[in-house]
Amino acid sequence: MGHSAAVWDYKVANEITQDWNGNPQVVLRNPHGALVRVSLHGGQVMSWKNEHGEELLFTSNKALFKPPKAMRGGIPICFPQFGNRGSLEQHGFARNKVWSIEESPPPLPPNDSNGKSYVDLILKPSSEDLKFWPHSFEYRLRVALGIDGRLSLISRIRNVNGKPFTFSFAYHTYMSVSDISEVRIEGLETLDYLDNLSQKERRTEQGDALTFENEVDRVYLSCPNAIAVIDHGKKRTFVIRKEGLPDVVVWNPWDKKSKAMVDLGDEEYKYMLCVDGAAVENPITLKPGEEWMGRLELLVVPSSFCSDHLDLHKAYF
Repeated sequence: MGHSAAVWDYKVANEITQDWNGNPQVVLRNPHGALVRVSLHGGQVMSWKNEHGEELLFTSNKALFKPPKAMRGGIPICFPQFGNRGSLEQHGFARNKVWSIEESPPPLPPNDSNGKSYVDLILKPSSEDLKFWPHSFEYRLRVALGIDGRLSLISRIRNVNGKPFTFSFAYHTYMSVSDISEVRIEGLETLDYLDNLSQKERRTEQGDALTFENEVDRVYLSCPNAIAVIDHGKKRTFVIRKEGLPDVVVWNPWDKKSKAMVDLGDEEYKYMLCVDGAAVENPITLKPGEEWMGRLELLVVPSSFCSDHLDLHKAYF
């Protein structure tokens, strides 16, 4: 098999530990020192560090780590709904449930595993869940850390029900930024979006890049499969690639909302930005036996490299 990085043994890289609340978590490592922590509570990525030990995801200093509530930060999974609808809790229940490690998952294509440290989790509804959302499903989640430090999440949701069901979805990704005023997003220009601050009014993005001067809560529609979040302060760029996720949610609560949130510090909005791969405007409907896949990939590169050489429209999966 040779001695290339591609034969890095993911089993050696994985470690099961506990967080400070005693919740099980899986630690993924790559040979260069990058690290990802995944909690079995919510299947939530809690931490993603590069090879220099720098944390790339934001977590509030006031975050509550008490199940059954999701933690404010990392990457909570919003399923079977994003937002508030009907009798379900906001952003659905998947982020509040205890997931299991799947020891013998169905095989994925070779390029989804080669050279990666990864873990496969599974969530199935309990009898209590079925009272609130009466649809039987199997939700498989693979979280992987690549040799180059990229983080990928692959969700596969299968209908094992006798009737169709419909859901919306988002990877609610909290990025750590130097200062929100130093950040811009490229790849959303000219797109239509729903403005959640104006009764979901449909508008069109006018700027050549999205910058931040006040609260933003938008769902950008029919987005390209690659966008860039450029942090001038840290001179780095998050490259976001997605598949099966047509929408992008952009959210920063700004100062007034932050002061009203018990699990977010008054000034912490300056150091975070949520940019979510999502399926919101047109929910997914699965017939019995059908499966949906939604994939998110995050890569951090120096900003100069991104702006000069990185082709956002090139496929990097």
